[in-house]
Amino acid sequence: MSSTADNKVIVGDVKSRIDKWISNYPADQRQSACMPALRIVQEVSNGYLTTQLMDEIADYLDMPSIAVYEVATFYGNYEHQPVGEFKFCVCNSISCMLRGKDDIIAYLEERLGVKVGEVTPDGKFSIKKVECLGACGGAPMMQLGKDYHENLTPEYLDKLITELE
Repeated sequence: MSSTADNKVIVGDVKSRIDKWISNYPADQRQSACMPALRIVQEVSNGYLTTQLMDEIADYLDMPSIAVYEVATFYGNYEHQPVGEFKFCVCNSISCMLRGKDDIIAYLEERLGVKVGEVTPDGKFSIKKVECLGACGGAPMMQLGKDYHENLTPEYLDKLITELE
């Protein structure tokens, strides 16, 4: 789904989901729902946010567009360019680094034929380095969708990728 001047994305179910978050805050603080609004709009917009989508969020939350851009560019969980249907978010923390994160990234790049930040030609996979995901005991680890995958090995990644293909 995309947004154009005539085709707004904050309608129907998307509007209801954002309104549910807005209801958690005082009436004059609807901008407090900025982060969940960004997440919801990103989910329904092919996994990334355009300036036009962020402008729509700003209008809906009655806040300056620049304030939405600031939030969307500060946090690493918001994307601003196309990503794969399955985005491998590999933890870049010291624990993961010490336990082989670089080898995991190199293996994913070789296996998928793309570098960090790129998308496979079929649009199915992408790789991203992310800051600490808070699962140091299972390093090296990554997030795929809402799921954490820990103690990564090439064999484990092969099985996972095969299941997703």
